[in-house]
Amino acid sequence: MKKLTSLLIGCSLALAGAALAQQPVEQQSPAKGKRAPEKARAPQAQPRPNAAKPETSAPKQRGGTKEHGATNEPGAMKEHGATNQPGAGKGKKAPTTQEPATAPETNVSGQREGAPTPREKEQAQDRRKGMKTPPANAKASPHATPATAGAGATAARPAPPTSPAGQQNAQANAGAKTKKPDPQKVQQIKSQHANFRAQPKPQQVPTVTFNQNRRIERSEQWQGPQYEVFRSYHPEWHDQGWYHSHYNRVELIGGGYYFWNAGYWYPAWGYSPSAQYYAYDGPIYVGHRAEPPDKVIADVQAVLQEMGYYKGEVDGLLGPLTREALTAYQADNGLTTTAAIDQPTLDSLDMG
Repeated sequence: MKKLTSLLIGCSLALAGAALAQQPVEQQSPAKGKRAPEKARAPQAQPRPNAAKPETSAPKQRGGTKEHGATNEPGAMKEHGATNQPGAGKGKKAPTTQEPATAPETNVSGQREGAPTPREKEQAQDRRKGMKTPPANAKASPHATPATAGAGATAARPAPPTSPAGQQNAQANAGAKTKKPDPQKVQQIKSQHANFRAQPKPQQVPTVTFNQNRRIERSEQWQGPQYEVFRSYHPEWHDQGWYHSHYNRVELIGGGYYFWNAGYWYPAWGYSPSAQYYAYDGPIYVGHRAEPPDKVIADVQAVLQEMGYYKGEVDGLLGPLTREALTAYQADNGLTTTAAIDQPTLDSLDMG
């Protein structure tokens, strides 16, 4: 019995000793096997030493977006007044740089370094939209408003006269239409004036006076052989004998004597001092048929009246109102504005 008890006690002591012998080994095993777990986790990526210090790794990021006026960061997208960015504001993409062959680095938030954040993407889209908007000083629409369209228009007609006759003529010119007269109407008017004779009206149409040094105003600017008689004209004073020796036709027309020469009638100054009523001092073209000048003037007045240029009386006198109507018609039809009955004007009226 004692032997059995001693055996059981011995076994218990042996088991307790064995347990005590194993306990130090387990406490020392982590120190001895420190690198074993590291080798087991070798395929997994270890965090960089600077991962534990986000406040120091942030300034070293490459390709990050600069905000609030940051400068001198290569490749960074500048905002809020940044300068010195090559191609900034031109919509061009920044040149890409080659990344190293190593695995991409990640910051403390787990985002890949250099990758744009959602906010940066929105800002980039806003910048692209801003580049597409038209500038403030863009050209206006080609469809001008009536006010602006009429502001630059220049009237082809001369400035409106200040005399009452000129005001009346200006009203007539305002409603005139640029067109050729009706040939049938022209023939009808000419037939009505077949026996027309003008009468002097110094109260309505004042007479002009003789001036030997007078020249037709601006005639030196009228180009072409059809205006040579106007450029070379100057009044001359002669007696009846001189006129009859130089011209074979001298007639009393509308209160004054005129002589005929190569399609034109001219005032015969000095022929009869008692009959020197001339509403116009210059050549009057009537064509090669040598019709009387008062009849041709009446025809022109009636045709211009029909077209809306002339509102005066058809009197056969080439006075100021008639000359202003001629100027308006000549300007509207691209003719030299002589304010006289010349060959181009008479031909344009189908009366040559």
